[in-house]
Amino acid sequence: MSKLTHLDEAGQAHMVDVSEKSDTDRMATATAIVQLTPEAMAILLAGDIKKGDALAVARIAGIMAAKKTSELIPLCHPLPITKVSVDLEPDRTTHQILVTASVKTRGQTGVEMEALTAASTAALTVYDMMKAVDKGLTITSIQLEEKQGGKSGHWRRSTL
Repeated sequence: MSKLTHLDEAGQAHMVDVSEKSDTDRMATATAIVQLTPEAMAILLAGDIKKGDALAVARIAGIMAAKKTSELIPLCHPLPITKVSVDLEPDRTTHQILVTASVKTRGQTGVEMEALTAASTAALTVYDMMKAVDKGLTITSIQLEEKQGGKSGHWRRSTL
């Protein structure tokens, strides 16, 4: 296992110095799942939410969150993000919303945290929009699915 890069020799947290790294194209995709009850899913899909279109608001919240990641996660570098997409796919059979967030940049460090922050925030926004219907909604499986670029190259979560 490799050394933790956010700890110095004395074990103190620090921001990693990326000044010697060259700019490369980087991309990351993360997902989250929101589990709804059948009743909450029916209300969501019917658009009967007093606060408005939950999926549209969640999409915008995820995009905004990706852009603010360095303000939320203490050791993240502020990055010149070139693209953010947040998709929310309702599954009528399982009563789940699959949130998929993808982020791109050309820079010295990756965008994994931006993708994870976007997916998490979009899922939290679905919860916020739906909590009046069902406070028992669950957010699960927030995870990195894929990353490209940089020294570590391409990585994709294996599907067993």
